[in-house]
Amino acid sequence: MRVTVIGCSGSFPGPESPASSYLVQAEGFNLVLDMGNGALGTLQRFHPLYDIDAVCVSHLHADHCLDLCGYWVARTYCPDGPVPRIPVWGPAGTALRMAKAYDLDPDPGMTETFDFRTLERVFEVGPFRISTVLTPHPVEAYAFRIEHDGKVLAYSGDTGRSDALVEHVRDADLFLCEASFLEQENLPEDLHLTAREAGDHAARAGVGKLVLTHLVPWNDDDCSLLEAKGSDYTGEIELARVGAVYEL
Repeated sequence: MRVTVIGCSGSFPGPESPASSYLVQAEGFNLVLDMGNGALGTLQRFHPLYDIDAVCVSHLHADHCLDLCGYWVARTYCPDGPVPRIPVWGPAGTALRMAKAYDLDPDPGMTETFDFRTLERVFEVGPFRISTVLTPHPVEAYAFRIEHDGKVLAYSGDTGRSDALVEHVRDADLFLCEASFLEQENLPEDLHLTAREAGDHAARAGVGKLVLTHLVPWNDDDCSLLEAKGSDYTGEIELARVGAVYEL
């Protein structure tokens, strides 16, 4: 399994990165995990635009799904004609959300280009076995566990503190975990993790490697890394960066 960071900025694109998006590949199958605002442009630096086999969306905030609008245009109005319909897995209501985002009539909306499917507890996409768990966030949001050939990629999506997330990502080889906040007073509940909390979740889950992502542009990434290293996690920690590749 090969994982490429396409976007790792939290809440809105930063000067060095679009919002959340990751390319996950195995056996010639190409899965995009989230497609936040700005991701579509960067994706083209690393992979052909029309060689994507499926998309999974963790939740329907703009920084995780909005560039599906541009991708709908690209696949619908390709000069050589519409390209084949591909599955898009997301929370209930994804098709309507995307139609509204592009001001389309909900019928057909984007359904002639994307085969919208509701996320399940466990399902298969190409060669991947994917399981989900609901995370604490203001909207319906999911973390993903993606398995292939004995290796496990875990992705927190957006989440507050969560025992369920810890169990879901247990023993993952690679954990892409959001680290939106730095330690401070009056942190909101059930919204995001601090970098230290990301480290503590990784420690409790016993993951092999922790990559901090969903890094909000107003924070100093080096401070996030320092706070995460002050957690109980003793494994390898690094900051997500556009173009970083992980081979599992």
